[in-house]
Amino acid sequence: MPFKANAARRHRIPKQRYRVTNWAEYDAALRQWGSLTVWFSAEAIAAWRAEPRTTRGGQPHYSALAIQTALTLSAVFRLALRQTEGLIGSILQLLGLGLAVPDHSTLSRRAETLEVPKPCPGSRGPVHLLVDSTGLRLCGPGEWLTERHGTRRRRSWRKLHIGVDAETGQILASELTPHDVDDGSQVEPLLDQITEPLASFIGEGAYDQTGIYSTVAQRHPDADVIIPPRSTAVPSEMAESTPTQRDRHLHSIAEHGRTGWQTRSGYTRRALVEAAISRLKRVIGDALRSRTDRRRLTEVAIAIAALNRMLELGRPKFVRIT
Repeated sequence: MPFKANAARRHRIPKQRYRVTNWAEYDAALRQWGSLTVWFSAEAIAAWRAEPRTTRGGQPHYSALAIQTALTLSAVFRLALRQTEGLIGSILQLLGLGLAVPDHSTLSRRAETLEVPKPCPGSRGPVHLLVDSTGLRLCGPGEWLTERHGTRRRRSWRKLHIGVDAETGQILASELTPHDVDDGSQVEPLLDQITEPLASFIGEGAYDQTGIYSTVAQRHPDADVIIPPRSTAVPSEMAESTPTQRDRHLHSIAEHGRTGWQTRSGYTRRALVEAAISRLKRVIGDALRSRTDRRRLTEVAIAIAALNRMLELGRPKFVRIT
């Protein structure tokens, strides 16, 4: 069971309760998430046909925006590519548009090379970046077949590393790696995708590494690095004369306790990245359907773009119930 070792102490921490203050607007946004007009927009229809190719080779029939629109419908409504082909065909028929429908083979092939636009931060000012990782299963035998016939090897999965804007909840950076890759090793690739200055970098205890503090300081000297030190952590040799950020965290924990440090430092914002991961798995799913690594990268990028678009439609605003 999770938290089994601390089961005797967890009852002392009551679960926090919140109330949504903009329920009418948020309820309307939730309905829009499933609206076809949101995903199959007039802009996508206008740019459906590909621009004429000026170099040698065959002429493409569909623009990158058309392929991205089709793959987005597949991700949002959890459709296989053949069903996506049928959905797009029915939409075009109902709209009376004489546009060609990309077949499932074209969608699969174009996913190998599709470049999905990178998300842009919507925050006003420096970004409070929250980082974390989660596992995504690779599609394989169903649970019934595994139970009935057994399996000789463990089910494969990938690890998704994300960086979330604390103000908007949008995912600004992502990396898909094998499951055994250390979280700290992906901090630099995530920071490479952030174009705005950072106000803070917040991560869990797995990011408590000296190299991470220096990596963030080199790129964003004014950013606060908020990572809980390990329980066995000790101050550096220069803690008395020139304390590092980690030394200051240790001093605050010794003075106010870990719970007090979390509130004072702003570490409590890290719950928002866990909410983003939960939203990804509830809306899009917890498995990757693509069969190659390049298509999996496109699948993740499409899913993140769709989630960010949903948040643009409306987000809940909470107040804590005391």
